[in-house]
Amino acid sequence: MTFSHPWVLALLTIPVLLGWSVISRAAGVTLPFDHVRHADRRWTRRALGVFDAVPLLALATAIVILAGPQTLQQPRSERLLTNIQICMDVSGSMAGRNYQIASEAIESFTHAREGDAFGLTIFGVQQVRWLPLTKDLQAVRNAMPFANPENQPPHMMGTMIGAALRFCMHNMEAEGAEGDRMIILVSDGVSFDLRDGEEYDIADELLAAGITVYHIHVDESSVPPEVAELAKLTGGDSFHATDAQNLKAIFAHIDRMRPARFAQVGAVPMDHFRPFTIAALGLFAMHLAGLAGLRYTPW
Repeated sequence: MTFSHPWVLALLTIPVLLGWSVISRAAGVTLPFDHVRHADRRWTRRALGVFDAVPLLALATAIVILAGPQTLQQPRSERLLTNIQICMDVSGSMAGRNYQIASEAIESFTHAREGDAFGLTIFGVQQVRWLPLTKDLQAVRNAMPFANPENQPPHMMGTMIGAALRFCMHNMEAEGAEGDRMIILVSDGVSFDLRDGEEYDIADELLAAGITVYHIHVDESSVPPEVAELAKLTGGDSFHATDAQNLKAIFAHIDRMRPARFAQVGAVPMDHFRPFTIAALGLFAMHLAGLAGLRYTPW
């Protein structure tokens, strides 16, 4: 055991000196009211002296606590960062119900992934880096209402998924954050820039960057096969959502598929107050018992 403030231990000389004077002091006044010579009872006197010294022992315990006792603790777990980029389609078809249920599900997902870093990219024909990667997940939740498709300019009205994924990939590479990388693509349309095998080229680029894509298709129509293929090639998957409950279940499924990872870190010195606080409480209990009669008297 070590102490963070070892110099405080020098104060232990105070209760030690006072304690010795209490235990070794002479007997009190003898009152010969019964005209009988009594035995010395040396051990009784010393036992009662120990009870009188209990407050000093409590003081010594407090000094040890103030010195900051520490011990080396066993290796503990540390959460490894996961960088998650939400890639949100804000084209005209996403306005209204689709965007509302997607926004609510994303907010719930951020609550489930506290400790990870999130970024938000919105796209139509063009892409906007709405929010860079941040561990302040409240910022992501606050940004969602301002990304509403109903507030977007005309050049965001189309759907270019391939360009959006490349945009997210370049941003994540530029930020250079350590840890796993994941893109969650939320869209309801077909992309015209994923034709003639382009999805395979983009999947190769994402794999090289260490990025996994999960695609959530928020619409009654079937999932575009080229987007589903791209997601699977990166090690992710594609899902079909038609209502709020279904969408939240998908986010929960993604959370189980890519759970938070933890690494063991070395033993570190940690505060070790517990045994001393228990001892102090026991001493205070003894002192209360002494105040009830088990204490030194002068006769």
